Amino acid sequence: MSFGDPEVLVAGEAPEPVAGPGQVVVEVSVAGITFVETQIRRGVDRWHARPELPYVPGGTVAGRVASLGKDVDPAWSGRRVLAGTGESGGFAERAVAAVGDLIPVPEELGLSEAVALYTDGGTALGLVEGARIRPGEWVLVEAAGGGVGSLLVQLARTAGAGVVAVARGARKLELARDLGAEVAIDYSDPGWTDRVREATGGAGPDVVFDGVGGEIGRAAFEVTADGGRFSVHGASSGQVTAIDPARARRRGVEVIGIEQLFGFGPRMEKWTRQVMSEAVAGRIRPVIGQTFPLERAADAHAAIESRTALGKTLLLI
Repeated sequence: MSFGDPEVLVAGEAPEPVAGPGQVVVEVSVAGITFVETQIRRGVDRWHARPELPYVPGGTVAGRVASLGKDVDPAWSGRRVLAGTGESGGFAERAVAAVGDLIPVPEELGLSEAVALYTDGGTALGLVEGARIRPGEWVLVEAAGGGVGSLLVQLARTAGAGVVAVARGARKLELARDLGAEVAIDYSDPGWTDRVREATGGAGPDVVFDGVGGEIGRAAFEVTADGGRFSVHGASSGQVTAIDPARARRRGVEVIGIEQLFGFGPRMEKWTRQVMSEAVAGRIRPVIGQTFPLERAADAHAAIESRTALGKTLLLI
């Protein structure tokens, strides 16, 4: 057992899980995957403690409650739920979760859609609230073809903003346009920031959602409108965007750093319920680009890391 490339993920047998006091066992139908989890697998993530080997990845599942631990309300039995399993344990046929980490899934919503909205939807809603988007503003969304990015495009449009979506590749750009982006630009093209300025009337976007970091993030900061907001939520490039505070002050740009995510935890349940309601009402839709069976978890991780995946990648058990 070791950390490393996707191939270190191998199928295996584990003891049947048993719910302790205040816990349930969920019969897993769908397991979610985040980009951060691929970096934990590599052993290079800086934001989470490295798990002890061997470990079962996966922090989000959906399914029916199969059994209850002591002091758990019997009403949970058989219910369709989203469940947070902590940092691990979700890539399994059955997983243990605390009752406090369960969210009932509306009958009108599929379990796959619920998982796609749980982490990414809650995060996107929190980012939009923090950026305080106003009607008529221009919003730039990086990695607009991904799980969080595709939802940011829709939420920004719902807030009355014009959206410039940036991503790599024709498929992702087409998806962003389909979701409501007025302009879609490939940020692997030279001069892409010039096209952003042109699309926004020369001033640049009022709000930037930076989920890529590195050179892309730095370039996006430079094109942000003076007096705008630059919101950091990810570093899929491997490097969080570092902004000179003095330069940001001179331009009047408010930098909302990646540390904003640390305060999201207590509000994730509320935000998740909210985005599920929006999906049921048809105002937003989670994009599930690809699914894999449990035994192909390594392929699912590889798809995410290759940057070819559209929207959310899920495991179906």
